[in-house]
Amino acid sequence: MAHIKELFDKNFLEYASYVIIDRAIPDLEDGLKPVQRRILHSLFEMDDGKFHKVANVVGHCMKYHPHGDASIGSALVVLANKEYFIDRQGNFGNIFTGDNASAARYIECRATPLAKDIFYNPKLTPMADSYDGRNKEPVLFPAKIPAVLVMGAEGIAVGMSTKILPHNIIEALEAEKACLEGKPFHLYPDFPTGGMVDVSDYRDGNGKVLVRAKLDTSDPKRIVIRELPYGSTTESLINSIESAAKAGRIKIQSISDFTTEHAEIEIKLARGIYAEETVDALYAFTECEQSISINLLVIKDGLPALMTVTGVIEHHAKQLVKVLTRELELEKRELQDKLHLRTLERIFIEERIYKNIEKMKTADLVIKAVIDGFKPFLREAGSRGVSETDVEQLLKIPIRRISLYDITKAQAELRAIQARIKEINGILKNIVAYALDFLDSMITKIEKTEAFGTGAWASGERRTKVGKFAKTDVKEVVKKDLELKYDRKTGYLGTAVSGETVAELSSFDRVLILRQNGVYTVTDLPEKLFVGPGAWWIGAADKEALAATVFTVIYREGESGYPCIKRCIIEGWIMQKEYSLVPEGAAVLHVDTRSQFSFTIHYTPKPRLKIPQETFQAQDYLVKGLKAGGVRLSAREADRVVVKGE
Repeated sequence: MAHIKELFDKNFLEYASYVIIDRAIPDLEDGLKPVQRRILHSLFEMDDGKFHKVANVVGHCMKYHPHGDASIGSALVVLANKEYFIDRQGNFGNIFTGDNASAARYIECRATPLAKDIFYNPKLTPMADSYDGRNKEPVLFPAKIPAVLVMGAEGIAVGMSTKILPHNIIEALEAEKACLEGKPFHLYPDFPTGGMVDVSDYRDGNGKVLVRAKLDTSDPKRIVIRELPYGSTTESLINSIESAAKAGRIKIQSISDFTTEHAEIEIKLARGIYAEETVDALYAFTECEQSISINLLVIKDGLPALMTVTGVIEHHAKQLVKVLTRELELEKRELQDKLHLRTLERIFIEERIYKNIEKMKTADLVIKAVIDGFKPFLREAGSRGVSETDVEQLLKIPIRRISLYDITKAQAELRAIQARIKEINGILKNIVAYALDFLDSMITKIEKTEAFGTGAWASGERRTKVGKFAKTDVKEVVKKDLELKYDRKTGYLGTAVSGETVAELSSFDRVLILRQNGVYTVTDLPEKLFVGPGAWWIGAADKEALAATVFTVIYREGESGYPCIKRCIIEGWIMQKEYSLVPEGAAVLHVDTRSQFSFTIHYTPKPRLKIPQETFQAQDYLVKGLKAGGVRLSAREADRVVVKGE
């Protein structure tokens, strides 16, 4: 059994780690999940400037992704609809309506210029064996922007999940610039569907936001939804509006969907209903307003890590400097190699060293002859000298090139290489300024739509308006149009009871019932409920209103019959639980909620009774807690109470 338990524990941990790292959670470095990274890698490998059938891209990607074509195809469509890294052609679905994309054989795609600029550098990308060992795939792309914030992400793993909202790409780049310059910055979500967002509780990417649809109420008899809240489609939004209408929350005449490239849902209101009074109900009872909780969980250095938006920007600002430094150093090494080879080539041709190999009969003798021929010119050849690898490159020079060798052109090329190496050395000393220039150039490309290809979202402008608005309280919006009736003779209470109307409530209200025996309960609004005849008080269980209401209970003790008074405030309760305001066996003579009133107690007639009645002022007695006992008014047996003003 112990062996089986160890086996299960080991397998479960391996599975959990696989789901977390290799499927559900994006990596901080490039903001991509493994399937997205493999899709972009396939597009980079296939890139020839033309569009490719999505079916072909999916087939190519299957060399790297072991989970079948369906998962690749759906992930490609989602990534393409973010409109940053994949240029689309054909029907990729509609993010507003929720319509699906056409079949993979009918639609085409290619990598955008932006994707190539920020991801593609095969010489600096770490590679690993694919799942079958036949190919190499990227471990991580050396990304130059915080793609995880630009795209957003959502994923559920084993024991953890991530929910990262998308942000405006230009604002993300500006935040990176501010970070490099040591200036403060703030970054808030921006959604492709537009709408409005309240970021009061955003908490730097780990709180929640309130999103709303953008409503056009210029016509008092109709409301047009122009922009959708994040996470909703026109279909889900219309369904929520129709459900609210069926439940009587809002009154509409008709609803029509005219959405194409932009959202447009027209709501015609019922007779006598106007747009201004319907807006709050739409926010309260439909998807026009939603609260979204956020959890910025990413893979950092191979492990799950909870980050903040500020932390992500700071990480990528440092990463940008590192990536640009590595690119420049790589270019410098390549230029130095080229300069060395071009210098050897010049000496090899100008000094006619190639003549030394004419009489050599073996490969070793040829190599030795070339190396010996360079000995008088080693100072010109530089500190690297001449290696056998260099000789191999020189021996590949064709005769035609030797015969047409242009000394002036060769020297100009050498000067250009030396100038670029000097320029790189200067840039490396001011790498932060170079990084700022790079970000400025990216912003310019995005603003001129040069970075997105033919994508629809091609300006980088903010779509979602940031504002401040309180969450709409359902109880405040709903109309109190339900009559709560009570039949004092039969003791039945509810909206379906014939009797006197005791309150006008909404379906969200709760009811406090103080029965004849001094027991009170709180219940949901009933259709028909037996509470007993002669209940003392029935009304809405509104805690704010009840906190300002003093209940005065005049009762007769069970054994002695002496009159008592108790004044208290009902502040809290558990639904359906019974609470008693008077001791067991006592009889309630009167209940009142006025702050001031007088009442007269008539005593039971008895021999030697000199005072048959007494008058008291309720306000003369202190308000105490619910569990406190009442105050005895007299040591005479009470018969009845007469209250002034009733």
